[in-house]
Amino acid sequence: MIYEVSIVQFSKMLKNLSAILDKGAQFADAKKFEVDVLLQSRLAPDQFNLIRQVQIACDTAKLGASRLTGKEAPSHEDKEKTLAELKTRIDDTIHYLSTFKPEDFNGAMERKVSTPRWEGKYLTGQEYFIHHMLPNIFFHITTAYSILRNNGVDVGKKDYIGELPFRQ
Repeated sequence: MIYEVSIVQFSKMLKNLSAILDKGAQFADAKKFEVDVLLQSRLAPDQFNLIRQVQIACDTAKLGASRLTGKEAPSHEDKEKTLAELKTRIDDTIHYLSTFKPEDFNGAMERKVSTPRWEGKYLTGQEYFIHHMLPNIFFHITTAYSILRNNGVDVGKKDYIGELPFRQ
């Protein structure tokens, strides 16, 4: 199950984020302003802008998968300034996630997971996944969505959730 959520669902949500960014670009074009206005927007003065929200969402997905499996994650320098650069980062992250297989997560729930910011403390893989990865990725994708929506971009819940695997 962890593979389906961390790889399949995170990849889907990153694709949805990319599509939402495209809607932001279309909105800026239609309203005749630079898309950079949206990229620099934030919901509150002390909150990260749209660019940083996308960067963190990508980092949460790739570093989370890496930490749970022990596989090396690609490095990004957080230099993105344009929409095209952000979309490339999303695509790179989705490509990295596509390299994982369900068996890569064998033993992931028991693995000790730490980050440099945690100063020697750790969580089990299960705790990390439940208490850090899941809320973190959804927080930053939701915040990116909300920044665009707050600026008038016509996005809704269907854009956020994306396609559902309906059956007949």
